[in-house]
Amino acid sequence: MGGRAAAVRNATEETLDRDQAKQVLRRLGHMLRPHRKAIALAVMVLAVQTGCLLAGPLLVRRGIDQGIKASDGAVLNQTALLYVAVALLALVLGRVSIMMVARVGESFLRQLRVRVFRHLTTLGLDFFEREKTGRLVSRMTSDVDAMQELVQMGITGLVQNVLLFTGALIAILLLSWELALCILVLVPPLVLGTRWFRRRANVAYLEVRERIGHNLATLQEGLAGVRVVQAYGQEAAFSDRFEETNEALHDANRVTSRITVRYFVFVEYLGVVGVAVIIGMGGWFTDQGIITVGTVAAFVLYLNNLFEPVQQLGQLYNTVQSAGAALGKLFGLLDTVPSIDEPAEAVALPDQGAIRIDHVSFGYGADLVLRDVSMEIGVGERLALVGPTGAGKSTLAKLVARFYDPREGTVSFGGIDLRDASLDALRRRIVVVPQEGYLFHGTIRDNVRVGRPGASDGDVEDALQELGILERFKALPDGLDTEVRERGSRLSAGERQLVSLARAALADPAVLILDEATSNLDPGTERAVELALEQLTEDRTVIVVAHRLSTAARADRVAVVDAGRLVELGTHDELVSREGRYAKLFASWSASSVRL
Repeated sequence: MGGRAAAVRNATEETLDRDQAKQVLRRLGHMLRPHRKAIALAVMVLAVQTGCLLAGPLLVRRGIDQGIKASDGAVLNQTALLYVAVALLALVLGRVSIMMVARVGESFLRQLRVRVFRHLTTLGLDFFEREKTGRLVSRMTSDVDAMQELVQMGITGLVQNVLLFTGALIAILLLSWELALCILVLVPPLVLGTRWFRRRANVAYLEVRERIGHNLATLQEGLAGVRVVQAYGQEAAFSDRFEETNEALHDANRVTSRITVRYFVFVEYLGVVGVAVIIGMGGWFTDQGIITVGTVAAFVLYLNNLFEPVQQLGQLYNTVQSAGAALGKLFGLLDTVPSIDEPAEAVALPDQGAIRIDHVSFGYGADLVLRDVSMEIGVGERLALVGPTGAGKSTLAKLVARFYDPREGTVSFGGIDLRDASLDALRRRIVVVPQEGYLFHGTIRDNVRVGRPGASDGDVEDALQELGILERFKALPDGLDTEVRERGSRLSAGERQLVSLARAALADPAVLILDEATSNLDPGTERAVELALEQLTEDRTVIVVAHRLSTAARADRVAVVDAGRLVELGTHDELVSREGRYAKLFASWSASSVRL
């Protein structure tokens, strides 16, 4: 019952209503506008192909009535040749139409993937903190796959079957309205069966999509934390967790399969009944001289062209519905407004400038984590932010980097409010070096070049030389072309941090924000990172989120943040002499260091 209720709830939340569907189609049409000529040509080809398919029963009628019944061999041979030619033409046009539609569709999907990913990279950290990575991966994989399934075969089948059904319906009405009336008795059960299928399949496929998301999230979490899983011997537990989500996905797919089988068997049974009605009534009408034998034969063939498209459209219903919902979700991502936006007219930032934090307040939710913080950081000054965990020091650093905008107050660089500057100019002036050096798949050279993508190989080597670490990496078997593997797993933690520092040196910013870059390193590499940091921070404004107070002691000034407020600000010696909050923190840290 719980799964069923969840499926119904998901259907309510994720099914596109009529207005939403119209909006999605309108936006889809706008995005496909550059391909409209190719689409129009593909539809024309499909229309001609459908005409060839519909011509087949008429040729059979001609062969029977004017060839076999009239004992005219010439007409029969001519009709047979025409039938073969039309069938071959339909086959060729079918292949051509599929290729044309697939070419347009794949081009559209390529553009959509790039557009969504590019938009994701512009969204603020708040978006990624509230959205699960697994769900975002699902958007870019299963949702795009749903679109791809529609593009590869679905669109062609949809257009072709609609044209085929419409053409066959017109043909049987023109051939014999008497026999057409006999078929009408099958319409009510067909309509009722189709409505049942749409309602049940809609709920079922949405449940499948939801469980795909859960399965992907479990997979992503297990792989991302595989080191922890293995360290604690939890392989079996995480395998069981994945097995549960996978089993749930399997059960949901089985439900969908059962619904589909029931519907298709029902439609096929109606088709058999229809053929029986046509043969029975057609024989009687033929005896009465109302219609010919050829007309009855053509009617049987057209009846297949009526029921087979219904079956095909039933199969395509899930694909179309899934693709529509997927496209709606992707458009939803594109509609997500970045919390950090570009100004309409950006103000140029100076190359150097003091950082001023003026009465800044900020909160991630309803509660504030920073309250009325004000300070100024001079050009070339080294400021350490200290305080207990959760005090707000990292948040303050993120505001200076403009990863977030303050709710109240301003953060400025060289007298320019950061909100008035372009993000590109801001990122060139202020660079953040995180506590853990994150490396991307590629070479050491590629990862350093992230700091300035257009940099030459010489610029990369100069950045490493500036920090005194060029020879260290050149000594590796492949030198700077050494593949670091995923997340830099081929390098040690210290080497990853050195590459991260070289990346910052290549960017050559005016301001560096450091999240205690040596706090998680072993003594063997810590000294190398410290020496590189000394070179990197020279002649630059530096803000350090200090986890160890030895770092704060070397800073020009120390800012103590507690409970979201700036409670003390001054040099290390000044704050120790005041015997206030910082003095207590330093005394406690010194005592613990002595014990260690």
